[in-house]
Amino acid sequence: MNIELIDWSRAQFALTAMYHWLFVPLTLGLGIIMSIMETIYHHNSDAFWKSTTQFWQKIFGINFAIGVATGIILEFEFGTNWSNYSWFVGDIFGAPLAIEGILAFFMEATFVAVMFFGWEKVSKRFHLTATWLTAIGATISAWWILVANSWMQHPTGMEFNPDTVRNEMMDFFAVALQPTAIVKFFHSVMSGWVVGAAVVTGISCWFLLKQRHARFAVSSMKVAAIFGLFASLTVAFTGDASGIEVAKQQPMKLAAAEGLRQGSEGAAFSIVPGIEIPKMLSILATHDSNGYVPGINDLVAEGGKRIENGRKAIAALGDYRAAKAEGNDAAAVAARKQLDEYMSDFGYGYLQRPEDLVPPIGLTYWAFRIMTGFGCYLIAFFAAVLLVLYHKKLKLQKWMYVVGFITIPISYIAGQAGWIVAEVGRQPWAIQDLLPVNAAISRLNPTNVKITFSLFLIFFTILLIAEIRILCKAVKNGPELPD
Repeated sequence: MNIELIDWSRAQFALTAMYHWLFVPLTLGLGIIMSIMETIYHHNSDAFWKSTTQFWQKIFGINFAIGVATGIILEFEFGTNWSNYSWFVGDIFGAPLAIEGILAFFMEATFVAVMFFGWEKVSKRFHLTATWLTAIGATISAWWILVANSWMQHPTGMEFNPDTVRNEMMDFFAVALQPTAIVKFFHSVMSGWVVGAAVVTGISCWFLLKQRHARFAVSSMKVAAIFGLFASLTVAFTGDASGIEVAKQQPMKLAAAEGLRQGSEGAAFSIVPGIEIPKMLSILATHDSNGYVPGINDLVAEGGKRIENGRKAIAALGDYRAAKAEGNDAAAVAARKQLDEYMSDFGYGYLQRPEDLVPPIGLTYWAFRIMTGFGCYLIAFFAAVLLVLYHKKLKLQKWMYVVGFITIPISYIAGQAGWIVAEVGRQPWAIQDLLPVNAAISRLNPTNVKITFSLFLIFFTILLIAEIRILCKAVKNGPELPD
């Protein structure tokens, strides 16, 4: 096992994923916001709303174009860096990715052209439909990507074929509609909506700070703040549901996110080290104040037996294939029976020791607190913006504009922290309980991975700087509003 190769391959995939998630949430959130604005224009035929929609569509287009590049590279890395993974579960994992490319991405690519270039060429109704279908296409695309990711967190709907040494899909709907996928979809997409709302609100605050386009800024903030408050509350609600799923399917992730060493009934929730809320973790994980939550030490102790069973499964697979090659049907049947008995622990057989089951605790613990802390801030922020905008006795102040602008990076940090909890917290697994990263890796020269990592870092950073510069220029120019 080449630790250097594994670490650099993980780093490269993490780099691509984190850069990709800088572009995706704004696409998801801004797509819906601009569709709402065009709906208002379609309803009242006010040219002001047409110009407002066109401005935010310009911001959407800049972000959308650059986000596509990182997404394509991310999918290719499964074949280049994680070929064993792709072979082992490609029949299952590839299906949602294929649907995303054929259906959702095609849908986006078709209607985004109408949205940008069809203002004077198609009817208002058809253009509005194209705008909504662009936003819906992006959301459907996210659905299939998140189905694939959720299956990695909770593999289901498949059967292992020892003859091909691959997992084969047996129930498509079990993969596509499992509770983990549904919860993750709403939680992740709504977090993207929060980012879109924060960006619109923050840019609007910048215009007010510069004393430009006051009606445009205030009108955009009203739409974005209502949208953002709804989305941020939904993120909190789905976060609770996600906690239940994690407690069931990935107890080690939950224990690491809480820094819980020893399991107990009525487990306390750690706000920060030394400050706890009694029984709150049990309530969040089980919806029972006295529910049992296993700790890291408990799961490590259990892992020793599962590693032993996993090695028996791997040995049984070898015996089965050898018996089949020799034409010994009786031995093949016996080996297959043992394989089926221990298959649920198959992935554990590739681990060296039970302690390998523990993810980076410090990073997972603090990422979870950043996510939840900033999430609570965003709920309060959008509620405060609406209060100031709609309360007759309250007025916007300059310091509020600064807070609004600062909220843009806060929303991004919250989203990135959430993905750190989701992905770092499930280590060492590429597929939970089925395939650890050390068995999913391609056989590559670590130097080659270091080179491509460096190239991607430079390329993605250039793309990010280019997007920020283009966005800043577009914002500085401002909307082309009617007189």
